[in-house]
Amino acid sequence: MTTPPAAAAPAPAVVTALPATTARADAGPLASRPAVVAGPGSIGPGTVTETTGAGLCTAGFVFTAGERTFLGQAAHCGGTGDETETDGCTSDAVPLGTPVLVHGRGGTVTGTLAWSSWNTMQARGERNPDVCAYNDLALVELPAGAGPSVGAAVPFFGGPGAVRTEPLPAGTPVFGLTNPPDADGVRTVGVRAGAAAAEVGGGWGHAIFAVQDGVAGESGSPLLDAQGRAIGVLSSLTTTDDLPSIEYTDLAKALDYAARTDGPAGLALAGGHAFTAAPPGVDPRALATPAGPGLG
Repeated sequence: MTTPPAAAAPAPAVVTALPATTARADAGPLASRPAVVAGPGSIGPGTVTETTGAGLCTAGFVFTAGERTFLGQAAHCGGTGDETETDGCTSDAVPLGTPVLVHGRGGTVTGTLAWSSWNTMQARGERNPDVCAYNDLALVELPAGAGPSVGAAVPFFGGPGAVRTEPLPAGTPVFGLTNPPDADGVRTVGVRAGAAAAEVGGGWGHAIFAVQDGVAGESGSPLLDAQGRAIGVLSSLTTTDDLPSIEYTDLAKALDYAARTDGPAGLALAGGHAFTAAPPGVDPRALATPAGPGLG
């Protein structure tokens, strides 16, 4: 798949990735309990992540499992092959335990790649082509010192309130995040508004059409429905003539796969504050549901 050209985000910035030279804190012992606030934090959805030996991505949702706290990202953020290698059952990837730099607004901390659908599928010999193509979720475990900085809310919109488990019909309004780089490579989070175009991969993925184009480095970023429920995380970009779109892994299916295999016991989505489809300070034109290919 090829990446479309970057488009400037029309919304004001609220989260800015810090340069890689920011001082970082090494991972320490686990916190006695998850320290996740419902509101926005300096670490949370939209935060830039850098997986050692692999790529730069944008964090999705926050998760907890007992005393552990995780930041979600796309599994292919740990891929070590060409950017066109998107089959999670055959593409090379870094091992679990690999350090992941998490660039929060207040500084950079070092997390650890704790679980990845790609690693699990390869270890299990998964052969379902839809699962191999669209099961694209990884969990970065955060150190105890990051706890007070972790917020579950999606910038601008709030949420998530729950995981969406039903199909996503074409035309359904959806809301997400852009994270384009400026001339110096610094990324600034903005809003993305769109509509569902089609289900792909037997429901393992969702293609959406949005006013704001997707760019490299936004993989893993979150997608919400109009009720603030978590739909998925950005997995791939396509520029085909019949359906130029952004594709998201279905979060409900990805979490179910983790629960049925070797994912962290008791893994749960951390809820954010109340969702709004019309965040204050955002140009309403940036939130208009687009008309485009795949929407009829």
